[in-house]
Amino acid sequence: MTKTLNKNILFFSTLAGSLLSQSAFAQETPQILSDSQIAAKNFLPDFSYAGYGFGKAPIPEIETVIDVADHGAIPDDGKDDSEALQSALASAHKSTGPVRVQLAAGQYILSEILWIEKSGIVLAGMGNGKGGTRLYMPRPLGQIDDGGALKEVREYLVELDKRERQPDANIDVIFSEYSWSGGFIWTRVPGGRHATYLERYDRPIAKITDISMGKQGTKALTVADTSGFVVGDVLQIHWHNRAGPNGPLVKSLYGETELKIGNRHWSMPDRPLVRQATRIEAIDGDRVTIADPLLHDIEAEMPAYFAKWEHLTNVGLQDFAMVFPENPYFGHHVEAGFNGIYFTGVHNGWIKNIRVTNADSGILTDDLANVTIANIVTDGNHKAHYSVHVGNVHNVLIDSLTVFNPTQHTLSFNTQATKSVYKDAVVWTRPSLDQHAGANHQNLYDNVTVHLTPDQIAKDGAPMFDLYEAGGAGYWQPGHGRYNTNWNLKILVDGGVETDQELVILGATEGPDARVIGLHGNRPIRLDYRPEPYVESLNRRVDKIPSLYTYQLEQRKK
Repeated sequence: MTKTLNKNILFFSTLAGSLLSQSAFAQETPQILSDSQIAAKNFLPDFSYAGYGFGKAPIPEIETVIDVADHGAIPDDGKDDSEALQSALASAHKSTGPVRVQLAAGQYILSEILWIEKSGIVLAGMGNGKGGTRLYMPRPLGQIDDGGALKEVREYLVELDKRERQPDANIDVIFSEYSWSGGFIWTRVPGGRHATYLERYDRPIAKITDISMGKQGTKALTVADTSGFVVGDVLQIHWHNRAGPNGPLVKSLYGETELKIGNRHWSMPDRPLVRQATRIEAIDGDRVTIADPLLHDIEAEMPAYFAKWEHLTNVGLQDFAMVFPENPYFGHHVEAGFNGIYFTGVHNGWIKNIRVTNADSGILTDDLANVTIANIVTDGNHKAHYSVHVGNVHNVLIDSLTVFNPTQHTLSFNTQATKSVYKDAVVWTRPSLDQHAGANHQNLYDNVTVHLTPDQIAKDGAPMFDLYEAGGAGYWQPGHGRYNTNWNLKILVDGGVETDQELVILGATEGPDARVIGLHGNRPIRLDYRPEPYVESLNRRVDKIPSLYTYQLEQRKK
C-alpha cells in the first residue's frame, strides 16, 4: 500500500523547541526512517557498508612505482605494447610490497590480457580524458588465448545447450562466454575459480566453524569454536538451502510470496545459496563480532558457518581510458569479447576514474566484496551487454557512473549480488534497472537519474516505459529477493509525454518487499511494480536525504 508523509497540523507544547526539531524531521524524512512503528514493520537494510573498507576507510595512495617505459612500453609509437605491459606487471608480481604500475599519457596498443594475480598491485594512468592515458584494443577476446580461464564456462554453455535464438534475425547459436565473463584487464586469485558452473569442478569448502546464532541486521554471532581464526581475518559466511522449495532460507529470501521460486534455489544443496564476506572485528569467548550486519538470521532451523575465502586485497585500477574500435553489434549473448575489465576475487579493491568506449561490457565483476567502483564513464555507439555489472558480489559500491552508450542491461544487480549500491548514476540512453534473477537481494539504487522516452502504451492508454526490464533464467526467478531499494530515482522524460500527462513506470517481473522511496521526475509518474512494493514520497524527491547511502554512513560515523 502506498505510504505518504503525515501532513497533519502539528501542535506544540511548552517543549516547543524539542518537539519542533523532531516534527520537522518527521515531516521531511520518510516514515520508514522516522516512524519507529513503520520502520519495525518494514525492514530497511543498512547499505552504508558497501565500498572499500566497509564504507569508512579511504582508498590508499601507493608510492612505489614501476614505470612501464622501463619495460619498453612507449605511448604513441604505433607499436603493440602488450609484451612490454605484461613485463611491467610481471615485475610488480615479484615485488615484496604494494606497487603502482604507472602508464604515461598517450595511447598504448593492447592485444593480450593483462593479468593481476597478486595483492597490492595498482595499474594507473594519467587520466581518462584529453591529455590522459588510453589503452586501445584492436581485436576482441574471441581472438585471444585466455589460457583456459573460461574453459568451464564454455563446457557449461555447450552441455546445457545455452543458446541465443532470434528467428527473425536468423540467429541460433551457443551463448558467447564473453556475455558476462572476461576482460582485457583481469584480476583473479592464482589457480582460483572465479565463478562456478559445473558441479564436477566444485572443490571442497574449507569450513572453519559452525555459527549457532545470529540475528539479521546485527553483527554479533555465537560460534562453536574460535580457534580457527583471529581478529582481522576476512572470511565468508555460508547459508545452504537443504530444506527444499519451502525451506526457511527461501522464506527469508522471498517471504510469504506467491511468486514462483525457481528450482536453482534448492537443486544444488551442497553449494551455498547465500554468501557474505566479512571481517572478524572482535572475539569474546564464543561470541564474535563481524564488520557488517548479517544478511539473514542464523539459528537451528537456518544454520550457517564460517568458511575460508581465497582473495586478493588492495588491488586498484585507475585514471585511464579503454577504447575499442567501432564494431558491429551481433546481438544479445553473442558478443565477440570487446570487454574492458573483469574484476574477480578481490576484497578491499577499487576501480576509479575510468572511461570505456565501444565495449561489449565496460566492467564485469565476480567474487568480490567491499570494492569501490567510482567515477566511471561508458560511451560509444556500440550496444553493450552491461555498462558496469555486479554479480556474485557483496558490499560493492558503484559511485558516480555515467552511461552514454546503449546497453542491454544498464545498471545490473545480477545473480547473488547482495548489499551493493549504484549511487549518483546517470543514464542517457534507454535505461534498464536490471534486477537479474538469481537470489540477488538487499541492493540499492541511490539517487539515480535516467533519461527515457516511453515506448509502450498502458491498458488505459497512458504512455509507459518498462524501466525494470530484467533478465535471468526461469530456474533463478523471481527477479530479486526482499528489501531491494530505490531511493530518489529521478525520471527525465526526453519526449513523447505531454507536460501534465502521467507516465507509467513498469516493473512487471520483479520481487517481493521492494522499497521505492522518492520516485520523481519531470512528468507525473504512476508506478506499476509487481509485486506491490512499499512506496513513499511518490512524485516527490526526498530533499532532506538526497542519498540513503550517505545518510546511513553519516549515522554510523556518529
